[in-house]
Amino acid sequence: MMNKGRDNKPHIGIFGRRNNGKSSIINLLSGQDIAIVSDVAGTTTDPVKKSVEIHGIGPVIFIDTAGIDDTGELGNLRIAKTLKAIESTDLAILVISQNRFESYESNLIDKFENYKIPYLILHNKSDLVRPDKEFIKTIKAKTNQDIIEFSTKQATKSQVEVLIKTINKEMPSTAWKKPSILGDLVSYGDIVLLITPIDVEAPEGRLILPQIQTIRDILDNDCTAIILKEREVDSFLRKTKIKPKLAVTDSQVFLKADASIPKDIPLTSFSILLARQKGDFYNYIKGTPKISELKDGDRVLLLESCTHHVSCDDIARVKIPRWISNYTGKKIEYDTVAGLDNLPRPIEEYSLVIQCGGCMITQKQLQNRLKKAIENQIPVSNYGMAISYVQGIFNRAVAPFIKHDTSEDYL
Repeated sequence: MMNKGRDNKPHIGIFGRRNNGKSSIINLLSGQDIAIVSDVAGTTTDPVKKSVEIHGIGPVIFIDTAGIDDTGELGNLRIAKTLKAIESTDLAILVISQNRFESYESNLIDKFENYKIPYLILHNKSDLVRPDKEFIKTIKAKTNQDIIEFSTKQATKSQVEVLIKTINKEMPSTAWKKPSILGDLVSYGDIVLLITPIDVEAPEGRLILPQIQTIRDILDNDCTAIILKEREVDSFLRKTKIKPKLAVTDSQVFLKADASIPKDIPLTSFSILLARQKGDFYNYIKGTPKISELKDGDRVLLLESCTHHVSCDDIARVKIPRWISNYTGKKIEYDTVAGLDNLPRPIEEYSLVIQCGGCMITQKQLQNRLKKAIENQIPVSNYGMAISYVQGIFNRAVAPFIKHDTSEDYL
């Protein structure tokens, strides 16, 4: 199973040619030998993730990638994985040396810019060959970036601190400063009712991550969280006469929650809350109704952000396909991809993509996951939105956000 929370940290990708010192930079910034270093080009093969504490940001994940100039059949496979790692990157460091900046480097920068990833250009081994003035001027003209002169073998403490400060400055705040999940929907002292079923998919002895994150967000906003199983809601509301400001349910019990929660109390789901916090909410709203247009033979892609044991009633592999097929009455094919694995077929072959809430990956990873679908004008949706749509309560489930946000956001 994926290390929970690890892929939710900011990711810093180290890219460049073989033997430019990428792994040495990670070791220097971490203060420990966590990446294998060798004078032999190509020591790093597949991308390797290392967790490091960066002052000013907190824990980050460094991605140590294989050289972009690798050769041979295996080398091409390694290059493909290096390029794939760009999709998971919040900040890229392009490591160059010996005044070399050619097609390898230009192609990497094109990839960074295509995915809207900020990047630094670090000229390593400057103790051996310093970047000359003409080279610096040329790179500045091509990229509008200043070159950072560096040497992992001779770097002083102050030089390392300057590099860390630069990383702090260039790292997008959205990668590590998470926006409130529902802070703009509630006020001090409000009561939020959370409906959390305990079924075969619930982890033993604990809640799932979206529920935990929402509880923490409620407390951070000085509100009160009331947590109930779905069969306790009716009795609780009847006996206490409490009227919550907002009710949030697990998407799998949307129908029961819709019947139990009075219509004058806003109702949504944990998945939809996360979709608004880090997903492409506008395209979710626009894409979800396309479920009604699915035809016989269409293929739907379901994207999970984590890997887990698959139960007999799995949400992505069993429940959502069953609900959609029953709603449309069509013979539809379904693919489910866990974590950040490769797709089993070209994105163009899908008629709809449905993404989970993404509680275990970064905003950049989630949005890059959807990027190719959106560019190819393939409708995208979210687990919670898709479930609410086929169960006839889509408008109610998204109403708290439509009413709060400006109407232009969804036109």
